[in-house]
Amino acid sequence: MQASAATTGAGVTAAKKDIKVFPVVLAFLLSGFIGLFSETALNVALTDLMQVFNIGSSTIQWLTTGYLLTMGILVPLSGLLIQRYTTRQLFITALALSCLGALVGAVAWSFSILMVSRIIQAIGTALLLPLMFNTILVIFPVEKRGAAMGLIGLVIMFAPAIGPTIAGLLIEALNWHYIFWISLVFLVIALILGILTMQNVSETSKPRIDLPSMLLSTLGFGGIVFGFSSAGEGHGGWSSPTVLVSLAIGLVALILFSVRQLKMSVPMLDLRAFKYPMFTIGALMVALCMMVILSSMLVLPMYLQAGLAFSTLTAGLILLPASALNGLMAPVMGKLFDKYGPKWIVLPGLVLVVAALWLFSGVTLASSVGFIIAVHILMMIGVSMIMMPAQTNGLNQLPPQLYPHGTAIMNTMQQVFGAIGTAVAVSVMSNGQERFMSQADNPSDPTLITSALTAGVQDAFLFGMIVAVIGLVLSLFIKRVVVNRSH
Repeated sequence: MQASAATTGAGVTAAKKDIKVFPVVLAFLLSGFIGLFSETALNVALTDLMQVFNIGSSTIQWLTTGYLLTMGILVPLSGLLIQRYTTRQLFITALALSCLGALVGAVAWSFSILMVSRIIQAIGTALLLPLMFNTILVIFPVEKRGAAMGLIGLVIMFAPAIGPTIAGLLIEALNWHYIFWISLVFLVIALILGILTMQNVSETSKPRIDLPSMLLSTLGFGGIVFGFSSAGEGHGGWSSPTVLVSLAIGLVALILFSVRQLKMSVPMLDLRAFKYPMFTIGALMVALCMMVILSSMLVLPMYLQAGLAFSTLTAGLILLPASALNGLMAPVMGKLFDKYGPKWIVLPGLVLVVAALWLFSGVTLASSVGFIIAVHILMMIGVSMIMMPAQTNGLNQLPPQLYPHGTAIMNTMQQVFGAIGTAVAVSVMSNGQERFMSQADNPSDPTLITSALTAGVQDAFLFGMIVAVIGLVLSLFIKRVVVNRSH
């Protein structure tokens, strides 16, 4: 085992010396930005697409659910793929698939064609994101990783921030097809840049492809994501047979998958990464943070549009300042992490998020735009203080041979916890609405609909606050990783 770690470490060191860092990072930043931009931009267009294709909310939701489901199934396989194929091969494949997905979306004439486009896009993103994080770990020394991850954070946070605003403008001035056309132009540029400049940054091996592991992983992660997403969409909620069967299959498959991985000498997804306590805490904190972000990104626009009657474009503009600031803060937090370590950044960050969600749980139909923007800014500054420091500190504790597995585990947990957070938030919000209407003197009064929605939104934010409090307790145990140079 020692020999293998030493060999891998030597390979990584050799790779660092002759890599031209700037073009590699630029290609990843551009492609990651557009991939995440198109994801949130389309979410804003869902209401318009329901009218275009004459379908209901439960059907249109599959554009998001299908994307999450594909990511949940494929991201766990990325650790294996990163070891088997070169950085260049995976990058070009991921970008080619993203380009194809954007092209199919741009010319889509029916819901089913658009659904195919989303699945192709998700395959590209599922390959790209773990590869990006793994590459950063390999080409940057430990003392500079915080700043590098901060730069990645700028892209990851800023792209979803401007997605809704740009989508609102495009839908108002042109139509939803242009969301895909704009994405396609920039993805082609990133692909050309990658073909010209992308280098292989880590050594490949040929780990055996274990079909039972792949099957159990697909059933496990796919079943959990599908089950929670279906519960969030309605169809009988949590008591629906589809939801219960999906969750049961997913849970059993995940247990069997975990047992198999721990018994294998060369596992598909090496769960021994969880032996490193700071990695485990970092992965959990990032996953909990993702639950808060995705549930808030779903609930807040609904409150602005359905509760306060703002247009798609206005709602996007209200959300823009905080989300943009969150992206801009990421490189600053990366540098502070390099200097001071994680604890005194992550802990205050969680205090800010808990405080913001508590304030959001008190919103009413009379809440001012200024109040919403201010509290949203408070929350997103807190998020920027948590995500990259917790993630970087956790990955820093792993030896180089576990980098691909560590990034795959973290990205998988983000997808799965994100789906769970969204589903639970929708469920809590729906229950809050129903409870409000059942207690009303005249439940059939249509003027009560917006008040009921607001009551549901308050409950959803309380759920987010509970998740953030769990993260706050976890943050008390976070410590700066002292890297063992022998790794």
